[in-house]
Amino acid sequence: MDVAEFRFKAVTERVSSRGLAPDDSPNVRLVGDVVSKGLFPRIAGFRFHEHVESMVDSDPFTVLRTSKLEEQGKRVRASEAVFDHQTHKVTWTERDPNQTQAPRISALEFSEPIQDVLTVIYFLRTQKLEVGKTFDVPLSDSGRVYRFSVAVVERKELNTVLGRVGAVRVDPALFGENGLVRSRGALSIWITDDRRRLPVRAQLKVDIGTFDIKLKRVSYGDGKGLR
Repeated sequence: MDVAEFRFKAVTERVSSRGLAPDDSPNVRLVGDVVSKGLFPRIAGFRFHEHVESMVDSDPFTVLRTSKLEEQGKRVRASEAVFDHQTHKVTWTERDPNQTQAPRISALEFSEPIQDVLTVIYFLRTQKLEVGKTFDVPLSDSGRVYRFSVAVVERKELNTVLGRVGAVRVDPALFGENGLVRSRGALSIWITDDRRRLPVRAQLKVDIGTFDIKLKRVSYGDGKGLR
């Protein structure tokens, strides 16, 4: 059964938070939305929605600012992370828009090139994905900094919305006691091995079951796309 829908968007912007001239390397604004759908709200008894916006320096590909809004039933949480690449510190602020309490604020050091939960998907697409290769990725989320490994596992042909394509499977080690998600689980993502590097399929295995994620549609700035 369908439980959620993911939507991702990328927009190039010529305004840099570092004060660079417009003709220097542009920033990229990434937007991600996850919304519950289908029978899930009836079974779980609540709806969920997560909206993430990330501003990224395109060269090198690293996050500058992250804004996040999480809604789970009546629970709402808003947060922002600002990355200072001169001091290598990230300042994270979290608040409840429905409460008058003071926000939670923390500051942490990080190593380059730092990513967040949204930019890491695009960062993987920029890497040279060779089967058998493993590399580390530093990532910051919810006031913490993590460093996890990504294994390039295999390559095979897949039937997708793009047609039959060659794709490479990557397994990010996000789960575990010291991971981004502390519970048990496994995630695999299939990325096309052509110049588009599109994520066309993923599988998430957790205690409550296995979730298959498939690309349904790609659209471009001209309004044209593939379903």
